[in-house]
Amino acid sequence: MSRDPDAGVQAIELPDGTSAWFVTGYQEARQALSDPRLSKVLKAEELGLDPELASAMLRMMLFLDPPDHTRLRRLISAAFTPRRVEALRPHIERIAAEMLDAVAGHETVDLVETFAYPLPLQVICELLGVPVEDRAEFRTWSAIVAAGPARRHEQPEALAKLLTRIRALLADRAARPGDDLLGDLLAVREEGDRLSEDELTSMVFMLVIAGHETTAHLIGSGVFVLLDDRDRWLRLRDEPELLPAAIEEFIRYEPPIAVTTQRTATEVVELGGQSIPAGSRVMVRLADANRDGTRFQDADEVRLQRAQNPHLGFGHGIHYCIGAPLARLQAQIAFTALMTRFPGLELAVPAGEVGWRSDFQRGVTRLPVRLRPAAPQRPARG
Repeated sequence: MSRDPDAGVQAIELPDGTSAWFVTGYQEARQALSDPRLSKVLKAEELGLDPELASAMLRMMLFLDPPDHTRLRRLISAAFTPRRVEALRPHIERIAAEMLDAVAGHETVDLVETFAYPLPLQVICELLGVPVEDRAEFRTWSAIVAAGPARRHEQPEALAKLLTRIRALLADRAARPGDDLLGDLLAVREEGDRLSEDELTSMVFMLVIAGHETTAHLIGSGVFVLLDDRDRWLRLRDEPELLPAAIEEFIRYEPPIAVTTQRTATEVVELGGQSIPAGSRVMVRLADANRDGTRFQDADEVRLQRAQNPHLGFGHGIHYCIGAPLARLQAQIAFTALMTRFPGLELAVPAGEVGWRSDFQRGVTRLPVRLRPAAPQRPARG
């Protein structure tokens, strides 16, 4: 069934022959993202995983409803306080500087391969204490898992290898407590409650797989949006106070997650004038909701100073991304470092030759750029 671009909710047939309801309107998306009748619980058989692997992976908040979700969110939030996130700033700035130092001698590089992707991966790996020699494998395994249906046959093996390594990390940190995120997750307690082993492994799965992929897309897509229109890059470089608002606009315009993971209707749900039967799969197209012209003025245009920008790029409701502050911090540091070190940065290929992901995630897959240290002047406005 083809999509009606004017419908906020519609039934479609997926490539695998199954059906689902797609939510594309902004108001309908906000309702769907916060409706308790649309369950996030995912069953092991839906992924074709063996019970041990499913138990270790599916206890993450992403696949839970209240009260389980409420309990985990409360416990895990203790390790993601604003103070702890802000304390990471010097650490992330150092990593970004080292990565740009490593490419400074090159005229042209793929910014996805050399910066946008490895920066958040290294941040997450260091937060979790992943040894340097293991990080290449973590990147390989997480890329397979995050690829979705395109690499489905490879995912059980990649997940099993990740699980083995994550359990080893947890055992090492339990034996040698440290002042880091993994240590905080192991130590967090509230009224005698604490995270179980499966809850810990599921949380680390989520951090490794989702935590760096989305931030990488935010950085890569944001740089492309700036370089695709030269004046955007020059304006933001000359007016760095616009950066926080600009990052929110990048998230709205090219959200790292284009389509959410599925929800299942536990009863009949009326949404956008449609009656969604119990048992139906529901997915929210954040990329469409964020371009809804009834909510955003000039929705298909990039506005670095967009004043009212309640985008849904990090979700909405109880499943709002717990790592959003960390993603924003990494993006601020990444853009600042790039504009400071390479103020003349420009695309090395025509914009149409830049590769993009087109599955449930949205981001550039390659971004060839010229690393020009000279700073071109912003054209005067008449």
